[in-house]
Amino acid sequence: MCSIFSGSRFILKFGVNSKSKHNLRRFRVYAMAAAAARVSNGGGGVVRFPLSASSALVIQKGDITKWSIDGSTDAIVNPANERMLGGGGADGAIHRAAGPQLVEACRTVPEVRPRVRCPTGEARITRNTLRVAKENNIHYIAFPAISCGVYGYPYDEAATVAISTIKEFPNDFKEVHFVLFSPDIYDIWLNKVDELLKD
Repeated sequence: MCSIFSGSRFILKFGVNSKSKHNLRRFRVYAMAAAAARVSNGGGGVVRFPLSASSALVIQKGDITKWSIDGSTDAIVNPANERMLGGGGADGAIHRAAGPQLVEACRTVPEVRPRVRCPTGEARITRNTLRVAKENNIHYIAFPAISCGVYGYPYDEAATVAISTIKEFPNDFKEVHFVLFSPDIYDIWLNKVDELLKD
């Protein structure tokens, strides 16, 4: 099974054909509150930082659509736009990897105002994602560098907000991953984790 969180909702659970991660057999739509999606295993440099005796923060270079831990308790955060219908950057990549079923599921999420299914807003999204992932027994979660690509959010500031928020959940997940496509973003996240986890 694959869990998809998008925007601010846990929206979809579907079966994945073992021969192809993109060949979806069935799905069920959920309407809960969060922001994340899960798929297979990415490559690149991997550095682990302890958050507690039972939890780690992992900084990983790679493609988030290829990340996975165990296929049942892992989730990828989709940095969805307010419409939740796919876009550029990581959102577009996740939509392409998941296929048309993700767009269909997103369309079932009611609009909170015209053309807005998921109001966005800085660390609130990260905090809500972690809260709802915990409620849904997700043990491993992966984030891209939210808003750093298409929206041009400063890498350093994004890393500070995201890592500071993760520190509020030191025992709630076995691993929290940042899967970062760009070597520049990866290096900034590594430096920021060193700085913020010294306390």
